[in-house]
Amino acid sequence: MGRYVTVIGGTNIDIAAGLTAPFVPADSVPGQVTLGCGGVARNIAHNLLLMGHEVRLVSIFGEETFGDMCWRECQAIGLDLTMSERSKEMRTGMYLCINNQAGEMIAAVADTDIFASITPEFLNARIDAINNSALVIADTNISTEALQYLIDNCMAPLMVDAVSTTKAIRVTKALRQSHTHRLNVLKLNKQEALAVTQCDTVQSSSDCLIGMGVSQVYITSGSEGVYCSDGTRHEHYKAIPTEVVNTTGAGDAFIAGVAHAQLCGTAFPECTLTGMRAAHATLLSPQTVNPDVSKYCRCEEH
Repeated sequence: MGRYVTVIGGTNIDIAAGLTAPFVPADSVPGQVTLGCGGVARNIAHNLLLMGHEVRLVSIFGEETFGDMCWRECQAIGLDLTMSERSKEMRTGMYLCINNQAGEMIAAVADTDIFASITPEFLNARIDAINNSALVIADTNISTEALQYLIDNCMAPLMVDAVSTTKAIRVTKALRQSHTHRLNVLKLNKQEALAVTQCDTVQSSSDCLIGMGVSQVYITSGSEGVYCSDGTRHEHYKAIPTEVVNTTGAGDAFIAGVAHAQLCGTAFPECTLTGMRAAHATLLSPQTVNPDVSKYCRCEEH
């Protein structure tokens, strides 16, 4: 296996509105609006880069102003974009969210049609480099067919982030349709887990996903903590007390922290703790990726 991590999926322009007064439907509310580069895959990649890993990002960027902005920023922070592409036909992904005074998301809209361009054929052209990775992480911004291709053809350990309740169904469909029915790690939040399994509890949801072929399931539940299972061991970790500044990006940091711990040789389920510390760091920061995240999730190689 190679020394680098490959992350596949979404890179967006993030437009975040943080309210400084109570939300009032159908009315203008005072607040602060920020614009920057985000996207689940890009955020995961950025966190892993800050944790000391070489990271190759597989994503699609438009060729308009926002695409130029994201491409340049990814290069500037040190992400390897040799497996990414620019598209003249489609605009760069965009994510718009509104957060309340406590930093919690009220609503969000994701315009991510561009990532339909990450097809099985697109991935097949890069499969040798993907298979030479120490670890591969994909998000469900890519299609069911692309996820199925990775499940069937990725020889490196494969992790998937479910992203949202709407897109999470893509990974369960991909598992059912795959030839191998094999996925090393699936990370979801509680809402996503219950939605895709039609179960009533995180434990029953986890058992269902394990039955589909997932080796390790991580279900985050905000202030309720994290439930994780590998089918034999089941653990529930209490949330780290946090004065929340911003919730955007916490889930991305969590899966990056778990990946970081696994690359350091940390065993299941203790790698969950590194993920929680990474998410905690993000919750403390106004930025989607906390530039000091590595200070919260150091681990020794085994």
